[in-house]
Amino acid sequence: MRAHDETGSSAVEYGLLVAGIAALVVTVVFTLGGMVRDTLLDPGCDKLAGQIASANGGDADCEN
Repeated sequence: MRAHDETGSSAVEYGLLVAGIAALVVTVVFTLGGMVRDTLLDPGCDKLAGQIASANGGDADCEN
């Protein structure tokens, strides 16, 4: 009797691979998201708020 050939990948295996990659991406985003926001976006927002305040002669705030 010949054994069943299981050499090809099935859709279930590809689905598990995609789910694992998605879980890794979500974990990285939640872990590093705050750090990226604090280092990249907040200084830019403060700079932009200062430019808006000086142009309008008023006060501008960055809201988180």
